[in-house]
Amino acid sequence: MKYVKMLTYGCQMNFSDAERIEGELKKLGYEATDEMDKASLIIINTCCVRETAEDKVYGKIGEIKHLKRKNPDLILGITGCMAQKEGDRLIKRAPHIDFVLGTNKIQQVVSTVKALSHATSKHIVDTDINESDMPEDMQISRKGELSAWIPIMYGCNNFCTYCIVPYVRGRERSRLPEDVVAEVKEVAAQGFKEITLLGQNVNSYGKDHKKASFAELLEMVDSVEGIERVRYMTSHPKDLSDEVIEVIKNSRHICKHFHLPVQYGSNRMLKAMNRVYTVESYKELVAKIRASVPDSSLTTDLIVGFPGETDEDFQELLGFIEEIRYDQAYTFIYSKRSGTPASEMPDQVPDDVKHERLSRLMELQNRISLEINQSLLDSVQEVMVEGPSNTDASVWTGRTSTNKIVLWSHDGDEKPGDIIRVRITQPQTWVLKGCRI
Repeated sequence: MKYVKMLTYGCQMNFSDAERIEGELKKLGYEATDEMDKASLIIINTCCVRETAEDKVYGKIGEIKHLKRKNPDLILGITGCMAQKEGDRLIKRAPHIDFVLGTNKIQQVVSTVKALSHATSKHIVDTDINESDMPEDMQISRKGELSAWIPIMYGCNNFCTYCIVPYVRGRERSRLPEDVVAEVKEVAAQGFKEITLLGQNVNSYGKDHKKASFAELLEMVDSVEGIERVRYMTSHPKDLSDEVIEVIKNSRHICKHFHLPVQYGSNRMLKAMNRVYTVESYKELVAKIRASVPDSSLTTDLIVGFPGETDEDFQELLGFIEEIRYDQAYTFIYSKRSGTPASEMPDQVPDDVKHERLSRLMELQNRISLEINQSLLDSVQEVMVEGPSNTDASVWTGRTSTNKIVLWSHDGDEKPGDIIRVRITQPQTWVLKGCRI
């Protein structure tokens, strides 16, 4: 028996890629293992969106060096965004790496490992982005039994000034709708109850091949029998159409949760970030969503400490957050990425100022999140059961259609994938606690 150890960092797309890599490697007889010492193949599937992600990868590459000394036949490969960005520089820095495959090359893992196993190659590096290629017809080794990742497109055309993704993932290219629907039907037949459609900007889906828009794809997926919940990420505000909102409003299974990354709340900063929309147009979009789907939730991403950010910009951001009132916000400190325009911008914000502003932003958002959750006291929520919580096997967890985490005392008959009703008795900032009814 041959074993592969996958170490994956970064976004959901990376985890989806890892499932495909592991599935393909089964063709060579590899089974997944959690033990590095047991592995004859180690693959680090990497992220480079933030510097901390790269630091973790370099640390792990260093750790593996002693395993290579003990087992010279061990194959070490690097895939993902950092592989795409750094290419053969990774091998120059760490010669014990055997192969580096870019983001558009995961379908070549089998041929690469086979070549290295038969000693026909010593080092293999391939980071060519051929934007006509798509990783279709790959065997997939899915994790879990309830939720499945389904990529619907790859790449990004937006070129936000802080973001490395368009440079390492290439231009937008959409899978054919029939291929997406076929994969959804496949996971439904396997017993999965929830899917998440993945893309850097799902609202741009289909603009290349013109076979279906994102709204039309959502309708197709919503009609697949057996799938109870449909989620998607990530959504760019500039491309969220009225048709998508209408489809979600009238759907049976598409979750009433809009994750709409705004990144900032002042027009000056949005322009510097090349986000294309304005504060005013974003507010109009939010008003449209809330008028059409009033029981929906709204979450966002926010960056503090972007180059040139002033106290006045930050105060404008706080006022914007007070007005919009997100259910939750994922907050980040700006991280300089070489190769992006923002890394060369003047007026970089000092780290202490970044951290102080982040603390104030999180304090405000936590208060708003708690107030919104408190409004759900005594309400009855439909929850998809996920299973025991991480800390107490007698307390089970699940999520609402609006993506709120719910905890309740397990009474013995619910099972993962069931839709149950829970009365909320103790709303908190991050979770809703309740009792099953």
